[in-house]
Amino acid sequence: MPARDLLLLLLVVLSWAINFLTSALALREIPPFLFTALRFALLALPLAFFLKRPAPGQWPRLIAVCLCIGVLHFGLSFSALKAAGDLSSPAIVMQSYVPMTALLAWWLLGERFAWRTGAAIAISFCGVLVLGFDPMVLDHPLAVVLMLVSAAFLALGTVLMKGLRGLDMLSQQGWTALIAVTPLLAISLALEPGGVAALPHVGWVAWAGVAYAAFVSSLLGHGLYYVLVQRHPVAQITPWLLLAPVIAIGLGIAFWGDRPGPSLWVGGAMVLGGVLLIALRNLAKSRALRRA
Repeated sequence: MPARDLLLLLLVVLSWAINFLTSALALREIPPFLFTALRFALLALPLAFFLKRPAPGQWPRLIAVCLCIGVLHFGLSFSALKAAGDLSSPAIVMQSYVPMTALLAWWLLGERFAWRTGAAIAISFCGVLVLGFDPMVLDHPLAVVLMLVSAAFLALGTVLMKGLRGLDMLSQQGWTALIAVTPLLAISLALEPGGVAALPHVGWVAWAGVAYAAFVSSLLGHGLYYVLVQRHPVAQITPWLLLAPVIAIGLGIAFWGDRPGPSLWVGGAMVLGGVLLIALRNLAKSRALRRA
């Protein structure tokens, strides 16, 4: 990969890692589902100009993808981030969507994986169990549960996305933003009373967090990611994305007061190590197919 593209990839990783910190700051004042709705409302403004209609018969799948990822994944992941007392454990547990995606692809699509990938999946899930014994995590067990459910919906949305045809990443992001806003607002009104009424009193830090999530993490981060996957195989890029949770852990220690214990370090290493092994196996398969 050329040095220019490595720098772009590092920018993607940084934009996603910093989003954990800026979103956590915003969630001090804005409830999670409302925060997610505001993020997508801002994101929909520029992306509305890039929307492409899905192919005939694809609307049900597209709507299912948007609900899984836009409403359930993001809404629950920000709920987990708000419920957690740290940035480290949510950043790590979110990566469990990778082994979940492999399992769902095997179950729903019939995709096979070798025993090495199966071992990596087992290592990742065992890592979540080990991580759960960290005192910092034990104080907020709901956060881990919410993030695992969030990761499951991201995995399901990712598998369903494989069946979409004729939509680039910008169109998928745009439709996700447009379709998700109304359900997110409805959930917020039902479960987060007073959230909308309190918006006039929200400070600039929270609004900056919303803007960062929409324009930097989503628009810039995912936009550059789309450029990179057009230039290089996805399997070549995926291992580098594991830098995002690592950087998020560093940000949590430096700016959020995280003090990870041995269980979190060991469990986190197992989760990320398992994900890395899956990514490297996919990269090896990709290279073998290109040689063939």
